[in-house]
Amino acid sequence: MMNIFSKIKLPVVKDKFSIGLDIGTQSIKCVKLKVNGGTELAAFDLEEAQLDPVEILKKIKHAQDADLVNISFCGSSTVIRYVNFLKMSKSELKQALKFEAQKHIPFSLNEVNLDAEILRDDLPENKMLVLIAAVKKELIQQRLKVLENSALRPNVIDIDSLALVNAFNFNYPKPETLENKSACLLNIGSAISNVSIITNGIPVLSRDIHSAGANFTKKLMDIFSIDFKEAEKLKINPGADNANKVKAAVESVLTNLAGEIRTSFDYYESQNTSNVIKIFLSGGGSKISGLTEMLNASLGIPVEVWDPFKQIKISDKLDSQKLSQLSGQFNVAVGLALR
Repeated sequence: MMNIFSKIKLPVVKDKFSIGLDIGTQSIKCVKLKVNGGTELAAFDLEEAQLDPVEILKKIKHAQDADLVNISFCGSSTVIRYVNFLKMSKSELKQALKFEAQKHIPFSLNEVNLDAEILRDDLPENKMLVLIAAVKKELIQQRLKVLENSALRPNVIDIDSLALVNAFNFNYPKPETLENKSACLLNIGSAISNVSIITNGIPVLSRDIHSAGANFTKKLMDIFSIDFKEAEKLKINPGADNANKVKAAVESVLTNLAGEIRTSFDYYESQNTSNVIKIFLSGGGSKISGLTEMLNASLGIPVEVWDPFKQIKISDKLDSQKLSQLSGQFNVAVGLALR
């Protein structure tokens, strides 16, 4: 029997992709997700950063056939505040923000790009929890110029801490042990460590700490009289001969970082009824030998390295072994690509 449908050509559904680009001080991380018909990792890339990242970004653009990219910022030119407002609509909040934001942002409103999001609208006394985020326009313009010179276009502009929350909530949607409890997402980058405290998946405190992976590396460079690249390798794979010496060096730097983290926890816990019961670790600094155990001992809280691809299908075409080795460094990029 003739197949009467044999000559009917169905439309070809074009794959949709979203690209997250985490431009750090030491490396540039790219995650390309296929986002129609589920969420699949189509490609990933990690390149060593340079003073002028344009050539690296051009290389990524060519390799990933990239055009629109999602980017983020962190550090002293960014601000995140969590503020209780009287309950109002989104349009009313937009109007109120023009007058209220200056109370909470340490920059002139003319200097920043500003946005806000209602996180909870069920607080007592007819109030709601609002996240206010701001990034200095100068920093954004600098980054946009780099993208333009690389023939890339910005799609979403975010903040690292919020991208981390986005990636975590996607991959760990309902961690049973955290129901109605608070956890910390600690991302140790090269120059900055991001601290985000979440309760039931909602961010309630975000802070950037200027103590991070480069501080550990510098300490090892001084102690062992070695260059940066050798120190980077040593802090991840110290070997039996150097293990104790490396651990002592890491612990000396960790004291400062742990103190800053504890200050964040104390502030949060003084304002709320719940305590931080677990730390989820990510970033290049999470690879430091013995860091998980040392953080646990220093802060008295369980520490776990979390997987940014836990709920994401991995394409069969990718190098899964390489991805496994690098995965802890893609958490921000995944959160951006998921936007």
